[in-house]
Amino acid sequence: MTATSLSAQRLSCIRGTQTLFSDLSLQLGAGQWLYLQGENGAGKTSLLRILAGLALPAAGDVCWNNQPITQQRSTYQRELLFIGHHAGLKEDLTLTENLHSLMRMDGMPTSNAAICAALTQMGLAKRQHLPARVLSAGQKRRGLLARTLLRPAQLWILDEPFNALDVQAVADVQNLLKAHLANAGMLILTSHQTPDLGQEAQGFILNLSDQR
Repeated sequence: MTATSLSAQRLSCIRGTQTLFSDLSLQLGAGQWLYLQGENGAGKTSLLRILAGLALPAAGDVCWNNQPITQQRSTYQRELLFIGHHAGLKEDLTLTENLHSLMRMDGMPTSNAAICAALTQMGLAKRQHLPARVLSAGQKRRGLLARTLLRPAQLWILDEPFNALDVQAVADVQNLLKAHLANAGMLILTSHQTPDLGQEAQGFILNLSDQR
């Protein structure tokens, strides 16, 4: 991966009549991660969506390599993997079919063998041909996180990646995140539990409750 940077300058977010945050700036480089904290309603998911280019700020800019993402949407989307808080799976499709669909939407179709390998690594080898509706919340979450093994992207933006996971699955996902950072990847995440991403990668904490 080449050296890259994500930055935001003086972001503001307003929902209805409420200002969630204002005058917020940040910068993240290769191999670095940002952990967003804050009480419910502080604007964590709103900020993730703005950084992912899925929503516009009330003020300010988000830049990739010092250029606003609004001026390079295709380039930025190729470098970005966003996984939201909700499952995002079609209930009548199997995990394999869901991943095929998501990869095609990303413009990166892949093979059954690659999907099988990713789901196996996520501990879902025996669940890959079951419809999503019969899976537990934790299994659905691991199925979505299998995208990290299939889709090359330097920047991962993850909303509650540990949600509904058991202790072993949390440890497995944290190892996945550590490997991404060790490969010069970048990570922004929210979580109700403080992530343990080791001492090798430089991490930052931003508490949005302090931005009001």
